[in-house]
Amino acid sequence: MDSKIKTIAIIVAHPDDETLWAGGTILNNPGREYFIVSLCRKNDPDRAPKFKKVLDILGAEGIMGDLDDGPEQISLAESEVQDAILQLLPEKHFDLIITHSIYGEYTRHRRHEETGKAVIKLWHSGKIKTSELWAFAYKDGHKTYLPTVNEDATIFYPLPLAVWENKFDIITKIYGFAMDSWEARTTPKEEAFWQFEHAKQAQEWLDSGNIKS
Repeated sequence: MDSKIKTIAIIVAHPDDETLWAGGTILNNPGREYFIVSLCRKNDPDRAPKFKKVLDILGAEGIMGDLDDGPEQISLAESEVQDAILQLLPEKHFDLIITHSIYGEYTRHRRHEETGKAVIKLWHSGKIKTSELWAFAYKDGHKTYLPTVNEDATIFYPLPLAVWENKFDIITKIYGFAMDSWEARTTPKEEAFWQFEHAKQAQEWLDSGNIKS
């Protein structure tokens, strides 16, 4: 990560997404100003306090929202997701915002997709401000394998073993997922991102329907 990047917002659907998809990047780049937004689970008596512990480990500040996250995955209005982001994200310019792919990281979770789309539209409209945007770049072959990085991504790198072990400990020891859980088996040893340096570029990706994952 460029040393000029000092302020970073990470906008995800759920507490644990920040660790699964970008935890190694955070851990491997300490000393920066991280603010993590989780749009769901504010009132979850299990996950919410764990998210706060993870923020301390990651050296980040953060906040949670309470968007519907029921198993039915009912589609949310675009305005509802955008409003939640605007209410939770500090009103300031960030050097970098990291968020979900508009196609999610696996097949399929609506909240991941809705979050990625909302962030891009808010950036393009000027309602949130950042110098660049990174979107998680993972694939699962339409559920034929566990999520893994997309090697064609703009940014792609393996995590140092110690960093990955720390990330894995957060998933299993702090969030409490069992060793044989989907989350533990998925925890990527590599991380990848689609990089957008201009809002127009990200909006064109959204409009094009070009599935990069």
